[in-house]
Amino acid sequence: MENKVLVETSARHIHLTDHAVAVLYGEGAELTPKKMLSQPGQFAAGNEKIKLVGPKGELMVSVLGPVRSKNQVELSFTDARALGLKDVPVRESGDVADTPGIKLIGPKGELEIEEGVIIAKRHIHFNPEQAEEFGIRDKQIVKVRINSERTTVFDDVVCRVSPKYDLAMHIDTDECNACCAFGTVYGEVIK
Repeated sequence: MENKVLVETSARHIHLTDHAVAVLYGEGAELTPKKMLSQPGQFAAGNEKIKLVGPKGELMVSVLGPVRSKNQVELSFTDARALGLKDVPVRESGDVADTPGIKLIGPKGELEIEEGVIIAKRHIHFNPEQAEEFGIRDKQIVKVRINSERTTVFDDVVCRVSPKYDLAMHIDTDECNACCAFGTVYGEVIK
């Protein structure tokens, strides 16, 4: 298959600032890597789950590191409904302005964030060499055909190019379930 890309499910999670880590886990606390992720330097933190408290419910989410400059909660539409959150926008990572906030509960404290809850726009990470091989430029929008038991073509997939990235497509849990992207699944980039 030409233009093949590994498809990964990005389950519900949160990115925290240094301040949030201190409030939720205690002064001087740091995120500790439990499992390295496909993107260089990114990791799932060990034993550092956070409880999200919405108007209708609560969910536990994994914390991804390293710390960031903004708090960001990434959910699926199903997660947002379960929490009772309305008008959660589909956004690229980092674009949290004018998004809903939520209450965070950690082992040492609580924090109400004013904004930061998004549904991550489906995307593909490329480093510059991979983007060149695919003939892709940063922010280009493509389609991706997921070859699985329930073959699906996703439209409006944003390509993100950076030397900090490695080739992988990220979809949320709802999208994963819709196209049966379980185990090792590949998609074909269609320009």
